[in-house]
Amino acid sequence: MVPLTERDIRASFVNCTRGEAQRLALPRDLATRPWDDLDFFGWRDPAAPQRAYLVAESGDGIVGVALRLASAHAGRARRNMCSLCLTTHTGGGVSLMTARKAGRGGQQGNSVGLYICADLSCSLYLRGRKQAGPGGRMHESLTLVEQVGRTTTNLAGFLNRVVE
Repeated sequence: MVPLTERDIRASFVNCTRGEAQRLALPRDLATRPWDDLDFFGWRDPAAPQRAYLVAESGDGIVGVALRLASAHAGRARRNMCSLCLTTHTGGGVSLMTARKAGRGGQQGNSVGLYICADLSCSLYLRGRKQAGPGGRMHESLTLVEQVGRTTTNLAGFLNRVVE
């Protein structure tokens, strides 16, 4: 992914107002992010743990979406799989994240959701730069390039549902 600036990120959001985009908390370490290893840029809001943000390159430029995490339910620990990168996690390692739809659909209260790695580190899990714990990544016969392609296709499908 190309390195993004604060201005790029704030201008990219499609499902919140300009004022909301200006007020959201951005990570302070943009300059040190591993941009070459990222297929998208995602982060959680440290001041509001139920909020997350995702910014990705698309055919239309940079697209950002504000996400809400569903409430975690207490219960027995079991494995869940990320819908983007197919990494499995135990406990709260995967969260249902919902995005208000862009435009009129969002104004009417419509949203779309996806199960995503709770820390939004899918790109790093794919490349082995971050470990998901025992059994986190299944052995696959696909090459890294093919896995990245699958992840970006899955992400593009989600983003398309947000903006349609």
